[in-house]
Amino acid sequence: MENSTRQLQQIYQGLPASDGDGVKLTRIIGQPKLKNLDPFLMLDAFGTDQPMDYIGGFPPHPHRGFETVTYLLAGKMRHRDNQGNEGVIEPGGVQWMTAGSGIVHSEMPEQEEGLLMGFQLWVNLPASAKMTPPAYQEYTPDQVPQELWPSGTKIKVIAGRTDQGTSGIIQNDMVHPTYLDVELQAGEVFTQTLKPFETAFVYLHQGQLAIEDTEQQPESQLESKQLGLLGPGQKVRIKNTDQQASRFLLIAGTPLNEPIVQRGPFVMNSEAEIRQAFEDYHNNRF
Repeated sequence: MENSTRQLQQIYQGLPASDGDGVKLTRIIGQPKLKNLDPFLMLDAFGTDQPMDYIGGFPPHPHRGFETVTYLLAGKMRHRDNQGNEGVIEPGGVQWMTAGSGIVHSEMPEQEEGLLMGFQLWVNLPASAKMTPPAYQEYTPDQVPQELWPSGTKIKVIAGRTDQGTSGIIQNDMVHPTYLDVELQAGEVFTQTLKPFETAFVYLHQGQLAIEDTEQQPESQLESKQLGLLGPGQKVRIKNTDQQASRFLLIAGTPLNEPIVQRGPFVMNSEAEIRQAFEDYHNNRF
């Protein structure tokens, strides 16, 4: 196990979905065929040049018990919350929000070019941290470390550490995440060391990839807009099999191995805690 290469275990397609005020998106994690990948609860991809697909945004809504990670590739998103925090996420910027004990916030697009593209990932909190005070880690594009290879391959390191030694900007000592945005040039191979017990997946945003293993199984191919769940092992080897650059997310984290009870915007460990969350929200205790 310690020296093994992770193989592609299963492939998932995202499903068209709608959230907020009619925002059209693709739900990759959090759908019937892939309810969660502990510690990850949801992954949405959004990307369109049709303003009516997203202009309604995400009006004020509550969260409790987990973290949201918003990473934009194009467009801008303004967030506000009921504690007086406000800011704008720009292309290449990231916001890692700890909802903790409860927050009510809005996420509304601010467009200049009529394009919005990006991802939102939900990361679970352990029982011991679900009622922690809400907090933000928010960084501009220039603050997110980037690794540039001589070939032109680019790796934006949001969390974790690459094998070349580039460390991410996000601090999280609960699931110790890796979150890499990799633009891999044609024919190149990207290798990343991971802890053998971590949950890990690849989401291919554009292009074509092969998850290399010792036997080179045919099912190692990933096509655009597919999520590839990786099996156990210490390393993942990813080859760009397209004729142009391929772009993908590599995300990994330590599973919490705790009960997951989710009801809409609340994720706790028991039904009683969910009922308490609804009661607290309706009585303005967030």
